[in-house]
Amino acid sequence: MLKTLTHIIQVVKFMELPAEMRKVVFYSEGKSYWPIFKGLIDGILDQSELNVCYISSGKDDPGLEYDHIHYKSFIIDDGYVRNWFFRNIQANIMIMTMPDLNQYQVKKSKYPVHYIYTQHALVSLHMVYRQGAFDWFDTVFCSGPHHVREIRALEEKYNLPQKKLLECGYARLDSLVNDQKPVKVDNEFKHILFAPSWGPNAAIELGLGDQVIKKLLSFGCKVTFRPHPETFKSSLKLINKIISKYSINKMFTFDESISSLDSFYQSDLMISDWSGAALEYSFGLSKPVIFLDLPKKINNPKYKEINIIPLEVSVRENIGVIVSVDELTSSLVRKLSFTKVNSSEYIFNIGKSDSHGVQYILDLNKDLCSKKEVN
Repeated sequence: MLKTLTHIIQVVKFMELPAEMRKVVFYSEGKSYWPIFKGLIDGILDQSELNVCYISSGKDDPGLEYDHIHYKSFIIDDGYVRNWFFRNIQANIMIMTMPDLNQYQVKKSKYPVHYIYTQHALVSLHMVYRQGAFDWFDTVFCSGPHHVREIRALEEKYNLPQKKLLECGYARLDSLVNDQKPVKVDNEFKHILFAPSWGPNAAIELGLGDQVIKKLLSFGCKVTFRPHPETFKSSLKLINKIISKYSINKMFTFDESISSLDSFYQSDLMISDWSGAALEYSFGLSKPVIFLDLPKKINNPKYKEINIIPLEVSVRENIGVIVSVDELTSSLVRKLSFTKVNSSEYIFNIGKSDSHGVQYILDLNKDLCSKKEVN
């Protein structure tokens, strides 16, 4: 009850701000999404006098500690208070990485707000996400040509109004490309990053996590175990069981910070299933991926109505190999190399996506303010 009261007070404080101070609002589900937003927020504050508000449902979100004279942050829950807040927010622009706007509990505001969806993964939009996940957004920031094709195909198929699409790029990939960090710390052994996706058919949820890690350690490899944040919610007992079993092994490391990229730099290759992180790893660092041959991650059973092969399906054999857990061998792990792909064929504006996003937001806000003055 005390937490609910705290969140209500935070909402009231936001609502009491002058309209001039809440024109541009970011909503974050938690700390994992701060790396997606930070470059946009930095750019807006550096290039303008515009005020930015940051609303988060994660108490440990670094965005809550960000400090700037034109920046204010607020924390709310991910339930009733958030749902009321969304329905009643007054702002020019809301930027978020959470799909399914207006489909379930989180509704569009009863006031005019321009909603921007910015990507938190490179995967396609019609298989991994639920049907209608992007229908209610006004603008979608597209990471690559596949997102543009998919949105337009969805609009045509279901007779939806056209959204504004920005050929933006992808912030996390930019971080990998721009940060000049060493990509290897020890050449004595292979360092494997085990980073599966989440969902009923993902490696950990299927009970394969222990088997994979046990095999890799038996090969003499160092293993970093990096579960998806959503797996913590659905399969915490399985994760804890793995950590408890292997934490005493000096060749085993547990990485719970999905917002950090250190394990990307320090590893030699990744083992995943259908995680979008595998695409970041490959396109950003030119490192190989071993894909476990598991059922596709399908949250939209009607995805084949859009006659486009999802990127995470079409690109797999170009950036790695696909094997069953039984086919995971020491020889494969030690000899696997990477055939470099031209990432710019798949991703827009590599290394500079934030600048495109920032300029769009500033121009859009100016345009919305002008329209309000006319009215």
